[in-house]
Amino acid sequence: MPSTMITKWAFCLCALILLPATESPAQDQTPYSGTRQPGPIDRGLEYLFNYLNMAGTKKAAEFQPLTQQERTHIYFKTMVNPLGYAKAAFSAGIDQWNDKPEEWEQGASGYGKRYANILGQYSIQRTATYGLGSFLHEDNRYFNSGKKGFWPRTGYALCSSVLARHDDGSRAISISQLGGVAAGAFVARLWLPPSQNSAKDGAVSFGLTMASNAGFSIVKEFLPDIGKAIGKKNKKPSLETGSF
Repeated sequence: MPSTMITKWAFCLCALILLPATESPAQDQTPYSGTRQPGPIDRGLEYLFNYLNMAGTKKAAEFQPLTQQERTHIYFKTMVNPLGYAKAAFSAGIDQWNDKPEEWEQGASGYGKRYANILGQYSIQRTATYGLGSFLHEDNRYFNSGKKGFWPRTGYALCSSVLARHDDGSRAISISQLGGVAAGAFVARLWLPPSQNSAKDGAVSFGLTMASNAGFSIVKEFLPDIGKAIGKKNKKPSLETGSF
């Protein structure tokens, strides 16, 4: 859906706002460590990294395979992540504005159907990806490339949208990612009205989601750099006025 692409870029903006506030790089999907109690910024970053399926700011060379317990923990955190519900609410509002699908009325009832549709597709996609990933030992988390230069990093990001890591660190086509996106796109046709319940509609939804994932992988690759640059800029005034 076009609204899916819009909402993902909206969450990119949230990332640019939140990332500069952190003073240390995140590890895995948790932006804090040690005995320090997590604050609102830490929790916000943790929600963001979990929603984007990013391994914090870890680089590819730092990859460590997930245990099944860790994989399950990340999955359940994803399913209750408030950003997922906020994204569904925003997307439902866009679909309501565009009267899409046209068979669903306006008002609270129509909005509720659109919200449930988007949340259902999201839940099916994540659950199928988790199940297949567990069975095939595929890790779809995004690790920064650690490469230099715009084009090498962009190429890595685009490839990452369709590749997954196995326990030995090797990468191959992500069956779990493709299967999860396909499940979300096609299973939803079972409850969508006639204007959007054909196999062609499912294929279009699958293609748009994969294209969106590819574009957003580029955002994930450069997001930590942008956050650090803005963070350094914001720290300069405090350093100049910090002591006499």
